[in-house]
Amino acid sequence: MAPTERPVFVFDGDCAFCSSCARFIETRIKPAADVVAWQFADLGPLGLTEEQVSSAVYYVAPGRVSAGPAAIADLLRRAGVIWRIAGSILGLRPITALAWPVYRWVARNRHRMPGGTAACALPPNHPARAK
Repeated sequence: MAPTERPVFVFDGDCAFCSSCARFIETRIKPAADVVAWQFADLGPLGLTEEQVSSAVYYVAPGRVSAGPAAIADLLRRAGVIWRIAGSILGLRPITALAWPVYRWVARNRHRMPGGTAACALPPNHPARAK
């Protein structure tokens, strides 16, 4: 990524729950970052693989790549004051460590979340299920 490019937040566009969250991010949080479904992103220049982005959300900025709750924290720190505070708290190492099990649970159960569909369910052999 060139240093002048905007940060990119990458999510799973095949998941209705994830897409609903992405719309909320774009319309309510309004971060200074592009929110892109990985299915429409050019992953190579972002330094990401399909295996990575199918297991977690990613935040990519010049000199920084983060996943899961850390990616969400980085994204929130690029938004308004209240969201920046929330992102700073979520970005604290102990908070992020506690957030990972919650993030994995949501990823495994996203088809049961509001807006989720059966298409959101992860297959039994999916890498996110092993974590």
